[in-house]
Amino acid sequence: MSTTTRVAPTARPVGSAAQPSESEPDFETLAKRVDAAIAALADLDDGPRSVAEEVKAAIEAVHRVGLTTMVRRMRADAAARPVLFDLVDDPVVHLLLSLHGIVRPDPMTHANRVLAEVRPQLQSHGGDVSLIRIEDGIAFVRLEGACNGCSMSSVTLRNLVESALVDNVPSVTGLEVLPNQPSPTLIPLEALRVGPDPASEGWVSAGPAGAVSDGQLVARNLASSSGASADVIVVNVGQRFSAYRNECAHEGLPMDNAVVDTANGTLTCPWHGFCYDAGSGECLSAPGAQLEQLPIRIDSGEIWVRVAV
Repeated sequence: MSTTTRVAPTARPVGSAAQPSESEPDFETLAKRVDAAIAALADLDDGPRSVAEEVKAAIEAVHRVGLTTMVRRMRADAAARPVLFDLVDDPVVHLLLSLHGIVRPDPMTHANRVLAEVRPQLQSHGGDVSLIRIEDGIAFVRLEGACNGCSMSSVTLRNLVESALVDNVPSVTGLEVLPNQPSPTLIPLEALRVGPDPASEGWVSAGPAGAVSDGQLVARNLASSSGASADVIVVNVGQRFSAYRNECAHEGLPMDNAVVDTANGTLTCPWHGFCYDAGSGECLSAPGAQLEQLPIRIDSGEIWVRVAV
């Protein structure tokens, strides 16, 4: 009688990420395999296809429960949370969690992508739209140009915006148009000047502006001559610089690795996905929250941040 010897899997220390081996398929290969399987499923007769779809649904249900349990427990464990956030950055893991609805796109980012698709139609009629915030399922927007009026054309364009958002963004259930406000004049960065002794006024150099490219965020620990110090982030979006204390308004976690979206002008916290307006620090995920903004100036190509008054 033959005896089968089972070899126990080698244990991996908790918190250590598995490194993909050379034999593991990459993201594109996996995606193509899924597409091919779905295409083959559609070609089956009704009976076999129903059985195959039920098997698929049952397996997905098991995966969804298991993945949700793992994510919930890792988020509840302070030591495991960084590992979880690293895993979510992996394209295969992110796709898997997205398929099961565990990771959802930020509503503001999703809505702005939808508006980008209808914007050419609005602009062809001399109008445009700006998404201000999403609150309790209502998208607050400002209509510009021809959209900002009372003609039937304006009503049609408003309905276009509302339909695009309500039909394509699950978290949006309605639209509210805000009255337009006068836009402040933008002062060129190089026109701003600090005094002859900026250090005495609490200003600290954060390095050359040229070292912070458009769409980039850098973290700095700055200390003034008076002894005041601050961990700050400096953000460049469209050559407009902003400085904030390096603390998310949610739980005070660092924003060093925040995602900068230049198209939407937003910062997204890498820890829990809270989204902020990059220029004002206003939280778009939880209205009322705010990054702590610090005064910032550019003088002769150098960034100065005021950490103390």
